[in-house]
Amino acid sequence: MQRFAIGLLTMLICSVWTMSAIADPIQGKRYDQQYRPPLSYSNADVRGQDFSGQALRFAEFTNANLTDTNFSDADLAGAAMSASNMTETNLHGANLQQAMVDQVPMVRVDLSDANLTDAMLLRSAFLDVNITGADFTGAILDRAQIRDLCKVAQGTNSKTGADTRESLGCPS
Repeated sequence: MQRFAIGLLTMLICSVWTMSAIADPIQGKRYDQQYRPPLSYSNADVRGQDFSGQALRFAEFTNANLTDTNFSDADLAGAAMSASNMTETNLHGANLQQAMVDQVPMVRVDLSDANLTDAMLLRSAFLDVNITGADFTGAILDRAQIRDLCKVAQGTNSKTGADTRESLGCPS
């Protein structure tokens, strides 16, 4: 009888322990139902696709062809877009906070009203881009990039209230 009670108690403890390891006591959901790995479009050709308004936090677009892709009003916070090709890409109103957009040739890209706060933009080229109302507060840029962007900087970001010229640190 004592062996039976010990066995039953052991089974009960193991099942409680297993359930607590699988389920989050706060959320009440299993871990695999709470965590989703980021979407990955790395090395992909997504030319011409429409991602407008989508939640793409931490998505991976490294070394991707983003030509003529629409990301207007998309949430790309923390996204990785390093070494991708952006020609005529629409990022109007996109949230690119803390995104990695380094080593990207941007040709005729619409960054108007985009939030690039704390984004990594080193070694990216800005050729004929629209940055009206873009917020570059805390963005990592080199002096040459800032000098070139200051030539066309104007406007105020509608969401953050930041002046584009001020967020770049342009001279008065």
